[in-house]
Amino acid sequence: MGDVLDDTQRFGYGLKFENAFLRERGKAFETLFARIMAHAHPGDFQPVRPYGPRGDLKCDGYRASDGTVFQCYAPDSMKVDPLVAKIDEDFNGAVGHWAAKMRRWEFVHNDVRGLAAEAVQKLADLGMSNPSVALAVCGEAELRSIVMGLALHQLEDLFGTVPSDRALERLDFTALRPVLLAIQRQEPDADPPLTAPSAAKLEYNALSDDAAGLLRQGRRREQLVEAFFAAWPDPDFGEEIAQAFRVRYQALKASGLSADEIFGELQAFTGGMTGEPGRQGAVLAVLSYFFERCDIFEDAIRADAT
Repeated sequence: MGDVLDDTQRFGYGLKFENAFLRERGKAFETLFARIMAHAHPGDFQPVRPYGPRGDLKCDGYRASDGTVFQCYAPDSMKVDPLVAKIDEDFNGAVGHWAAKMRRWEFVHNDVRGLAAEAVQKLADLGMSNPSVALAVCGEAELRSIVMGLALHQLEDLFGTVPSDRALERLDFTALRPVLLAIQRQEPDADPPLTAPSAAKLEYNALSDDAAGLLRQGRRREQLVEAFFAAWPDPDFGEEIAQAFRVRYQALKASGLSADEIFGELQAFTGGMTGEPGRQGAVLAVLSYFFERCDIFEDAIRADAT
């Protein structure tokens, strides 16, 4: 048994998985999947790589315990006709190459929306035509379930460290100072917005449960950030940081990124969720502070006014 994740770690690794799932394509996605499965099924799952003119024999991984052949498909853009053709080609190819060993075939994909109806129909047809082989699908939800069942040391190997409840509790001014100084970039607004965030702000911005959870955890140290600005010799320092966040957020929003993608970019802007957990906790506390002050993301009150 691995260590039980606390709330901050659970939200942190959930978001890191989501970012990796959305980011990786093609061979990089296959590598991510293989690393996850090797941790989830040590000594049982075997990654398969192309070798020589015969390639990978229509198999990206094999689990001996239940005879599962895994096939990954993670294009830059999921289109119906190539998707259906890929399922048909890869399944029938696997039947030809792995017939004596394949009792189960699992199609692994990167479409967070789920498979198109035509693809589901194709899988059903193949299952009816090949009753000796069980067919399954692994998408974002299924892979997330596997990832979040891993032990802490396995998650650290896959995605690096994340802050914990304890790291947030132990934050002090020393951790905050370099983070805040690093984002002191812009001149302050003459008349910054001061409206407090509404209770529906998280929901209105369509942030995932993991991103929203991290922001809530960061609020535990909101008073520390506030006290830091109050003690800083330059009274305009906090507004300079706020303006840097506003400018960065507006640029990211204008580029058409999703809410979680913007959140990830703002994490990177603040200093990134890398390095020792105490520093990551400082990044999270600063992000949460400016989120609550309406310097980043939209306040739900604006939706009511339209």
